[in-house]
Formats: sequence, C-alpha cells, structure tokens
Amino acid sequence: MREAFRFYIDGEWVEPVEGVRPLEVINPATERPMGRIALGTAADVDRAVKAAAAAFPAFARTTRQERLELLEAVLAEYQKRYAEIAAVITEEMGAPSWLAQQAQAALGAGHLQTAIAVLRDYRFEEERGTTLILKEPVGVCGFITPWNWPINQIACKVAPALAVGCTMVLKPSEVAPFNAVIWAEVMHAAGVPKGVFNLVNGDGPTVGAAIAAHPLVDMVSFTGSTRAGIEVARTAAPTVKRVHQELGGKSPNIILPSADLAKAVAGGVQAMMLNSGQSCNAPSRMFVPRPRLEEAKAIAKSTAEGMSVGDPKGNHRLGPVVSKTQFDRIQGYIAKGIEEGATLVTGGLGRPEGLEVGYYVRPTVFADVRNDMTIAREEIFGPVLCMLAYDTVDEAIALGNDTPYGLAAYVQGAPEEAREVARRLRAGQVTLNGAGVDLMAPFGGYKQSGNGREWGDHAFAEFLETKAVIGWGAAAA
Repeated sequence: MREAFRFYIDGEWVEPVEGVRPLEVINPATERPMGRIALGTAADVDRAVKAAAAAFPAFARTTRQERLELLEAVLAEYQKRYAEIAAVITEEMGAPSWLAQQAQAALGAGHLQTAIAVLRDYRFEEERGTTLILKEPVGVCGFITPWNWPINQIACKVAPALAVGCTMVLKPSEVAPFNAVIWAEVMHAAGVPKGVFNLVNGDGPTVGAAIAAHPLVDMVSFTGSTRAGIEVARTAAPTVKRVHQELGGKSPNIILPSADLAKAVAGGVQAMMLNSGQSCNAPSRMFVPRPRLEEAKAIAKSTAEGMSVGDPKGNHRLGPVVSKTQFDRIQGYIAKGIEEGATLVTGGLGRPEGLEVGYYVRPTVFADVRNDMTIAREEIFGPVLCMLAYDTVDEAIALGNDTPYGLAAYVQGAPEEAREVARRLRAGQVTLNGAGVDLMAPFGGYKQSGNGREWGDHAFAEFLETKAVIGWGAAAA
C-alpha cells in the first residue's frame, strides 16, 4: 500500500496545513485500494503559491545554459525512475504494462527531450528597428492535470515552463496521483531550486479552484473535461490571469473512397480503443463511404473482437477503465446508443466474458449512427466507436465539423485528397494516413476543445509574456 500524506513545497516534503485528510486510490483492475494520499486545502495551495512567487525573480533570471543543464538533470533522474513510473501508472489507472512502458512513461521523457531541443535555439529576443522585443516568463503557473495520460500531461506543462523560467504549482488528478509524487521526487533529485516546482494533491473543487483563483498565480493550465475547464476559467476570471485549456474531443476519422479500407478501418478501431478509449483525441467518429459500410462493419467487428481485455499486468491489449464512475458512465452511453437505434456491431453492455472484478468494458462498435445521436455528440471516454456513413466527401467534412469540439481529426486516403480534406477540417491537429506522434507539433483545440497549444516551440509561447522596449537601438547609438 502506497502512501503520500505530504506535499512537496519549497523544496521539502511538508505536512498538510490543516492535517491529513486521507483519500483511498483505487486500483481499477482489482477494485481495491492501492494507496492513500492526503487531500490538500486552499491553505496548502496558498503556501505553495507563495513559495513559487518567492522563487520566481531569481529563477526568471537564470541563463539558457543553466536551464538546459537543469532539464538534462531532470531527464537523467526521470530515466532512473522510468520503470517505476510505468508500473505505478498501470497500478493506479489501469494502462496495460506494454502501453505504460512504451507510451505513457515514454511521453514523459519525450516532452523533456523536446523542451531541451527547443530551448537550445529558442529566440527570446528580437530587434525590430530601434525596438527590442523580449519574451519573458509569464510568472507563477498553476497546473491542473488529468488521470488518463498522467505523466504525459505533467511533463508537457512542466518541461516548457521550466525551460523558459517559470515557477509552478501542480495539482495532479487525485484518481492517479502517485506518478506525480515520483515526478516531484525526480525534480528534487535533479536539483530544481526550492520553490520552483511545488506539488499539492487534492480534488478539483478544493485545490484546483484555489489554484485558479489565487491572485499570485499568473497563469493556469488545465487539461480535462470541457465542463471542468469552464469552471476553471470562471474561477480565474476575477484575477484576469492567463488561462490555457486542453479539453474534450469528439474527433472525426474520415475514410475517403481512395483509402485502403481494410487498413484504414482496422487502424481506426485500434486507435480508438487505445488506452481503453480514454484519450481526448481518440478518433471516436469513423466516417465511411456508404457503399462500403457493410464491408467496413465486418472489418471493425473482427478488429474489435481480436483485442484482448484483461489484467493490465498481463499480455492484453486493453486494461480496465479508470474507475467505477467512468465504468458506469460508459455503460450509460452504450445503453443510450442501443436505445436511440444505432446498430450494435460488437461489444455492448457489461464486462467481457470471464471478467467479474475490475472496471473492464467490452470494446464496442456502433454502426448506422446519425450525427445527432447522443453517442455521436458527447465524449464517451471509453472504448466505444461510432461508425457513420456518408455519400459525398463534402458531406463527410460537414459532418466531421458538426461538433462542439475541435481537438483532433483523422483522414485516410490518397495523399493529395487527404491533404485537401485536412485543410477544411476545424481541428487543432489533423493526422493523415496513420502518421505517428510528433512531439514538436502543436497540440490543442478549436471551439470547446480549449485554447492555447502544448508541445514543442508552441508550448514555450504559452509560458511567455511579450515586452517591447522602444528606443532600445536609439539609446545604444
């Protein structure tokens, strides 16, 4: 049983200001506690924010070389704990061991490596005539991160913020908090100066809200549901701080007539089911040419039924979803899909056969879905794919864009045609023909999928203020 009853504030592990309020962390594969944490309060947030504010002036003045060396030290310490980070992610949120090793933990290292690469050549100063334009760290940042790709979301915020000279307070998800505790230990071992990085565990309505509202927090970066993101923005508004949001998605996957149908449909099903469907950018709406819908259904059925579900420490493609709350929510959506008349191709209600304990969901495919159905409009956040038929590419694009979200989109087909379709899709990131992840590519959404961008050099811009020094050149002359 793991325990984390202290918070990392001002370079030390400290007791909660108002005493320990314990919360059990549940292993979704066993439905039993795997650890306990203490829930913080506004008083703990205040202590952490004041430490970050006190550390900011000195850290903001560090040199590029000093911050490069610091990030390289963080990466080195992270690699030492890599296996432990992967293992705890499997235990606390149910990612299969292969996924935790090859993707979940790997993305944490990847974002550190990306920040190092960007920092080496990033331009913080530019002269335009007699004016000097400076890019300076925004200040104290509050980070509120989710449980579904936990270390990924921590690293893609902390790494660029450190790189540009910000200080910060992190509130990880209380559902999967122990990877964040290890991250804090990594930061300490790497020699991150006191107060630069701080960690307070807790829930959103208490700790998250206190971070968003705190007058000494200059920026809040939130990843999670659109509903919760709206509340963060409301709470932050009175202090006019910068608000960065990476929110929900209902991403279209348009399979063009020119695509290799078998490859495109199978790849789309596999991408949808990855991480048990618990990804904000999952390709959850698959658009298929109507004449080939029956063929596509058969491919999707075969692919989904070939994906094993079981103990995440075993050799299975899918593990459980993260919690009973999430399990019940997904079951509700599956029931709604059946009720509204979608064709259940495979999967459905209940656990997979032979799994009586654990929050396991049957990989589910619906076809003959209309874009006005609940399962096509709302983010399910589980292994549930919606297949929609289209008659023309223009119709597919219009339906693909007919969503309140705009985080990601996918297109399969002849390269030139796929590129043209990509230009017409209202989404922050469009992936063509199964291309791999690019950590230098900006990640973020249109519409209710949020604002701002993470990853690569675009992430640096989110953590910088712009200052114009007019007459700089004239004064020098």
